Amino acid sequence: MSKALVVLSGGQDSTTCLFWALEKYDSVSALTFNYNQRHKIELESATKIAKLAGVPHRIVDMGPIFGGVSPLTNYDHEVEEYTDAESLPGGLENTFVPGRNILFLTVAGSQAYVDGADSIILGVSEEDFGGYPDCREDFIRKMEAALASGLDKPIKIETPLVHLNKKQTVELAQSLLGCMEALAFSHTCYNGAVPPCGTCHACLLRARGFAQAAVPDPLVERLKNETAA
Repeated sequence: MSKALVVLSGGQDSTTCLFWALEKYDSVSALTFNYNQRHKIELESATKIAKLAGVPHRIVDMGPIFGGVSPLTNYDHEVEEYTDAESLPGGLENTFVPGRNILFLTVAGSQAYVDGADSIILGVSEEDFGGYPDCREDFIRKMEAALASGLDKPIKIETPLVHLNKKQTVELAQSLLGCMEALAFSHTCYNGAVPPCGTCHACLLRARGFAQAAVPDPLVERLKNETAA
C-alpha cells in the first residue's frame, strides 16, 4: 500500500498538493508546523482542510525557532506592500525564512519513517516563489538524498507544483475532486488578515493566478457570501 505524508500549511499550494496526493496514494496523512508565524490563522485552515479531506492530521509546535529579519517570524518588521503582482521585485523576498524547509523536511522525514510512508509531498514552486532557495528543485533533490542517507531508507520528496505557476496550479486544483471546495478555507495572506490584505506578495500571486485562470477564488467567494448573509 502506497503511503504519503503531505506538509500542509493551510495555503493554496499545500491544499492542492493534499488533494493531488489523495488521487495518487492509497493512504495520506498531513503534517502542519506551528513556528510562531505571523499568519497563524493558517493553522486553523490546515485543520479544517484536513478534516474536509478526511485525513489524519498532526500539528508540530516548533516554538519561536526561526529568528532573522523575516516579517513572517519577526514581528518588528512589516510585510512589504505592493500595488499589483507586476510590481513585485525580482530576487529574494524579505519574507524568506532561512532554514524553514530544511527543518520542515527533516521533521517530515522522521515522521514519514515512523509512519512507513513512501513519500513526502511538498507544495513548493520555482515559478512563483519569491526567490526562496529552499523552493528550488535542486534543493529538494539534495534533501531527498540527505534523508535517504540519514534514515537508511529512500523516501521520495514529491513536488507536483515545482514547475507550475499560480495559473497552472489553479487549473490543477480544478481537476482534483473536492479541491476547489477546500480552497475556500485555505489561507495565503502573509499578514494573516481576513479578508486577505490583497497587497502582500502571497496575496497578489494568488489573485493573479485565479484571474489568469478566469476562475473565482473560492476563499474570496466564501467570504463575500458570509458577509452578505
